[in-house]
Amino acid sequence: MTMMTAKEYEESLRKLRLQVYMFGERIENVVDHPIIRPSMNAVAKTYELAHSPEHEDLMTAVSHITGKKINRFTHIHQNVGDLVKKSKMGRLLGRETGCCFQRCVGMDTLNALSIVTYNIDSKYGTAYYPRFLKYLEYIQENDLMVDGAMTDPKGHRGLAPHQQPDPDAFLRVVEERKDGIVVRGAKAHQTGAVNSHEVVVMPTLSMRKEDADYAVSFALPSDAEGITYIMGRQSCDTRKLEGGTMDQGNILFGGHEALVVFDNVFVPWDRVFMFREVDFSGQLVETFAAYHRQSYACKVGVGDVLIGAAQTIAEYNGADKASHIRDKIVEMNHLNETLYCGCIACASEGHKEPSGTYCVNILLANVHKHNVTRFPFELSRLAQDIAGGLMVTLPSEKDLRSPDTGRWIRKYFKANPDVPAENRMRILRLIENLTLGTAAVGYLTESIHGAGSPQAQRIMISRRVNLAEKQRAAKKLCGIED
Repeated sequence: MTMMTAKEYEESLRKLRLQVYMFGERIENVVDHPIIRPSMNAVAKTYELAHSPEHEDLMTAVSHITGKKINRFTHIHQNVGDLVKKSKMGRLLGRETGCCFQRCVGMDTLNALSIVTYNIDSKYGTAYYPRFLKYLEYIQENDLMVDGAMTDPKGHRGLAPHQQPDPDAFLRVVEERKDGIVVRGAKAHQTGAVNSHEVVVMPTLSMRKEDADYAVSFALPSDAEGITYIMGRQSCDTRKLEGGTMDQGNILFGGHEALVVFDNVFVPWDRVFMFREVDFSGQLVETFAAYHRQSYACKVGVGDVLIGAAQTIAEYNGADKASHIRDKIVEMNHLNETLYCGCIACASEGHKEPSGTYCVNILLANVHKHNVTRFPFELSRLAQDIAGGLMVTLPSEKDLRSPDTGRWIRKYFKANPDVPAENRMRILRLIENLTLGTAAVGYLTESIHGAGSPQAQRIMISRRVNLAEKQRAAKKLCGIED
């Protein structure tokens, strides 16, 4: 088997024995839990579209290891075309799901490791790269979803990992054995964690020699003994428990994040990809971050949905012909397409690494992501402006269905005579979901902090921009000779 169907993916999750907690209680059936199920549906879309002839070119690739057709989310980029298709795939899936579809982080992790394990071997004569390729073939052959786990809880932000009052604030090696290592710690904000078959851990920052125990990368089955998942809260998440669908906004898809705890977990050597090579920890972080900042092409797809919702509510309100509304829609499209320019540019300017893997232009990837930290918020502001205050004062779906109150809601919340009040309420709930509710986690908060905070991108931009060359060009044109 090389590519799973959406149904096969769902069934594969049912076979996992995950330790998952939410609201202080153990969840036995993760797949069908009403709060988690929409996030699984979003991942399933990545499997479904891979079997669609219309989307085959974007959603699939040919493995450079086996020559087999595989899901692009398990592929190692072999040329600039692969990088461009990755951006286009992200926009497509963002538009199809209206949320985070959770598989990008695993793809970016695999590509980063394909570069850095090769580089470690080249310097130290280790065997990480062939070990990684064997693991990658397993992932591709079984079409597995990988949770790329980078972000540690971090503890006191002013202290290095080895200086922390609690040494487990960063995930670390606590024991070395002949057959492997034992690790302890946690990874926070893990998108799609309980929808994953595998978890691949990376260091969260550049390490010094004193932090050697923290410079570790490895892979484990997501249900390995000693791993516990604690689900994070999202705004309006319990609406999924109320029955009905309208108040959820996006009635099909969603996302989730979790704290993943590693309590003295054993990792065999054949799944270890970095072990105390502190001088490569920063390279792995920066390479992964560059790939993942490109991945925010998904926000363009979600932006497509938000723009469509804004135009729709303008028509339902009877305000779509107003010049200021038209101007706001144009501005939303301008901002969204500017984001698209960034993700396509960093892909088009990609380059070949010594391992043969193609990497994005790191400067442009950081510029793109820095725009993502800003533009979705302006898009959301404009959408809320167009929608009006009813977006946050609507009665519930149960009130709409009630024989006592429904007739008043249908009477007083109808605007355009050709549009039922329920349709108007549904599109308003979608805008609420995208800009304030559960989807806002993946669209707004993730736009700021996902793949690193805005300051992280500014640091990388300062490192990558060639100021000396810009100065040389300026001095040449005005006759200054150094």
